[in-house]
Amino acid sequence: MVTRSVPRLVVAAPSSGSGKTTVATGLMAAWARRGLSVSPHKVGPDYIDPGYHALATGRTGRNLDAYLCGPELVGPLFLHGARGCDIAVVEGVMGLYDGAAGEGELASTAQVAKLLRAPVVLAVDASAQSRSVAALVHGFASWDPEVRVGGVILNKVGSDRHEALLREALDSAGVPVLGVLRRVPQVDTPSRHLGLVPVAERRSQAVEAVAAMAAQVEAGCDLRALAELARGAGALPCAPWDAAEAVRTASVPPRAVPDPGAAAPPATAHPVRPRPGPTSGPVVAVAGGAAFTFSYAEHAELLTAAGAEVVPFDPLRDEWLPDGTRAVVIGGGFPEVYGEELSANEPLRKAVRDLADSGAPVAAECAGLLYLCRELDGRPMCGVLDATARMSDRLTLGYRDAVAVTDSALAVAGTRMRGHEFHRTAVEPGAGTAPAWGVRAPERRFEGFVQRGVHASYLHTHWAGAPGAARRFVERCRTS
Repeated sequence: MVTRSVPRLVVAAPSSGSGKTTVATGLMAAWARRGLSVSPHKVGPDYIDPGYHALATGRTGRNLDAYLCGPELVGPLFLHGARGCDIAVVEGVMGLYDGAAGEGELASTAQVAKLLRAPVVLAVDASAQSRSVAALVHGFASWDPEVRVGGVILNKVGSDRHEALLREALDSAGVPVLGVLRRVPQVDTPSRHLGLVPVAERRSQAVEAVAAMAAQVEAGCDLRALAELARGAGALPCAPWDAAEAVRTASVPPRAVPDPGAAAPPATAHPVRPRPGPTSGPVVAVAGGAAFTFSYAEHAELLTAAGAEVVPFDPLRDEWLPDGTRAVVIGGGFPEVYGEELSANEPLRKAVRDLADSGAPVAAECAGLLYLCRELDGRPMCGVLDATARMSDRLTLGYRDAVAVTDSALAVAGTRMRGHEFHRTAVEPGAGTAPAWGVRAPERRFEGFVQRGVHASYLHTHWAGAPGAARRFVERCRTS
């Protein structure tokens, strides 16, 4: 196996809220401003931080999730994202050693750092400590000898005297200080019920926030020493992930057949937006815009590799589906924030409903599920599913092991897949649908909906870990 080496480092922290996003995004932007091609990555299922990473680097932010995709794909997916780059920055998740609940190190930043053979830079909130910082850093650096903590960046340092005390203490810990960020007014990255507000909803302010992070890092960090640390990362004995190869070698059940109970759509079943030029394959319309920002870049790449033509549309603005649409994918996001605007776009709601009623494949995750319901917080939605959705005070969060319990456009019954839930909404189902998944954690339950060609669920899945789903979905496009 030919080994490949890309200079890289992982930005981790003792806990959430320590400054990982500021340090990681600031580093990406600072190096990009110096003319380097920077590859941005995020550990775990986060959809929002990669948007800020993309702003900082001009490249697609990509996730590295050992739970959803399997540890064996972390290296290949990293190399796929880092093709042609000068350096890569990987932002960790939670605390360095925190991973999937009850699964040891699985999906932790530490595991990803080991799989990538990458040094770790520890971002530490030093605002309420001085000498104790040495014990903290020493503990994290020595806990797992396979994790190489190559340096520390001290965040929220109050004064020159405070900095001197921290540096003196860390001299005994054997971990170099590679940066000191002073206490400053919080960078303008507002949050709400599911974390930071996505870039797509506040682009101009997000650009300013990324510039502020870059300025903090440039003023307080030793960029040359950090780059030297990144160059010390070990070579990876694997090849870059390739969507075409993943689809070609995917284990896929027999070709899906049309639902015999589905009525053929009339020639004018739904309005379309004219688009010049012939299509190269079945058109899969993928929802985007401010209301639907949660998606993995690999999904579109897999659909394309499976023979589809992927065309984006914005349910907030577009009144028609793209010309020739044979299937729709609606990912996660914040339809509850944009409920009034989504409801007001009645032509598109009808177009989605007509397409679904024809038996065409529709894959919807979380926000997409809410959009397909009859109503959301009392506002009319697409009405594809006989179900109502509403905001809730309860946060549902965590990785899930799931088994398909109903044949669908994505999987046949018995197919195992891993997913992630993250929402503050509840859906009350009506009649006429079968469940999509049997979920084992945190309690055994059925989840989601399958109805004709529709597969709608709260579970966010990463198709790189199950490329057969994309292949089956496109096959269903050709036969529906």
